[in-house]
Amino acid sequence: MADAGLERVVRAEDVAHMGITEVIRHAPYIHSQYRRLVASIKQAPPALAILIDFPDVNFRLAAHLRRLGVPVLWFVSPQLWAWKRGRLRWVQKRVDRMLVIFPFEEAFYRARGVDAEFVGHPLAALPLPAVSREEYAARHGLDPAKQWIALLPGSREKELEANLSAMVVAAAILGSAYEFMVPVASTISSEDMENAVAYAVIHPDNHPVFPGTFHLVPDAREALFHARASVVASGTATVQALTIGNPFIVIYRVSPLTFAIAKRLIRYPAEIRAARDTDGNLPIAMPNLIAGRRIVPELLNRQFTAANLAAALRPLLGDTPERSRMLADLAEARGKLLPTPNSDPIKRVCDAAEALLKPAPASARPFASPAV
Repeated sequence: MADAGLERVVRAEDVAHMGITEVIRHAPYIHSQYRRLVASIKQAPPALAILIDFPDVNFRLAAHLRRLGVPVLWFVSPQLWAWKRGRLRWVQKRVDRMLVIFPFEEAFYRARGVDAEFVGHPLAALPLPAVSREEYAARHGLDPAKQWIALLPGSREKELEANLSAMVVAAAILGSAYEFMVPVASTISSEDMENAVAYAVIHPDNHPVFPGTFHLVPDAREALFHARASVVASGTATVQALTIGNPFIVIYRVSPLTFAIAKRLIRYPAEIRAARDTDGNLPIAMPNLIAGRRIVPELLNRQFTAANLAAALRPLLGDTPERSRMLADLAEARGKLLPTPNSDPIKRVCDAAEALLKPAPASARPFASPAV
């Protein structure tokens, strides 16, 4: 958007901090930047506001924009269908159009009086990686004679601490016939990821693994494309795996208290078909919510052990009925991520924005929230 000529009043990277202590330490600056943003809106009201995800800030911005009579277009819905459904009234009062990226969200909002449109998921419109297996192997030092497994433990340091060790032990259980690719998320430095993998490998509670078993790679989509199967922490990466069509296992671990609270808070509406497992857990992986049934296994908290992970992976590594069934299920679910074949989600967003634009005074300029 900046490249297209929009003015950056506040830069998202200047106010993006993760962790309780980090946010507290930077809170005065973050708040000053928020006030600066609101002041700029009041000084020169834009012709249109495009708010992207980031509900904690954007709901407040939407209130200011509504009072100024500025049309509000929201792209990428907050997951109000899972929790904090009380915020739905804010959407009803403050948002002119909600553009959603998952198919069940349109029905959810429309049934509750919100003008919503399913534009499709941008990841579903991306072409598959073009790099060949041979080129990829040479680039990252992988053995083409072995099967490769992608490990995506998450994009935050806390997720690495919670998830990576069990992945390493599962790798040791599976043995030397496999090599493991670990994509480095943009939010984690290569050095930190390398240290995290090294610590997990040498941890005294873990099984020994063979030298050269783990390979840090820069791009998750390429790793998923070339992997025989994958282990993916719950989050956006599961949609990446879905759009690539790679068989995978979903994992996640949080504190027992956090897990218990989340288990009580998450309630899906009628628009989402979701059944509890034998432990009473609702599915959380987006591919399962899109499909309306469990098409990929979820190993959460106490279910997430190295032994369970290795056992769940094995059927996906051979030419088995389980693998064939998951490939078919993923293809079916992937087809639901675009409203029509070959449609362009971003173009649909642009079309919706143009439809909301109205003649504006010369001083007005388009505005986008900093959470792009």
